Amino acid sequence: MTLSLDLTPGTWTLDAAHSEIAFLVRHSGFLKVRGTFDEFTATVTVDETGAAAQAQATISTASINTRQADRDGHLKSGDFFDVEQFPEASFVSTSITGSGESLVVTGDLTIKGITKSVSFPVQFGGVVNDPFGATRAMVQGELEINRSDFDIAWNLPVTSGGVLISDKVALDLSLGFLAPEGDAA
Repeated sequence: MTLSLDLTPGTWTLDAAHSEIAFLVRHSGFLKVRGTFDEFTATVTVDETGAAAQAQATISTASINTRQADRDGHLKSGDFFDVEQFPEASFVSTSITGSGESLVVTGDLTIKGITKSVSFPVQFGGVVNDPFGATRAMVQGELEINRSDFDIAWNLPVTSGGVLISDKVALDLSLGFLAPEGDAA
């Protein structure tokens, strides 16, 4: 099903100042560790009918930020993201469906050279013309992945039972996009 959002045709680019890719993982069975990826790009290509035809994103894995330098260093190592060998993670959509503000984005997520198909709900926040002359669109989505699916399986047992780090990772996407250049909307 093609989804028309009445967007200006062309390539919408990431508004990095108004975007965030955050994550949450359980630690020691009950604590929550939160973090972000601070460097990423994204685009949404809109066809001539105003339908969102494709979305793609690239994340610098070395930009992981949990606000704790030692932990960030470990996450960049071969135990986790192995940023020297795999400096980027990526997503390329294969379909965007839905109605109104509720969308479902399906696509290929690649982390550490391993690609898995994922599907997740996205809320389309609409289009606004800001006071500075820019046309912007906003989307928010949530996705849960198993890190072991991407060969990020390092862990340690804890004395109370279980493991130090949960396999499930919750991703929270809040992405702003700028209309194609020359848009006079």
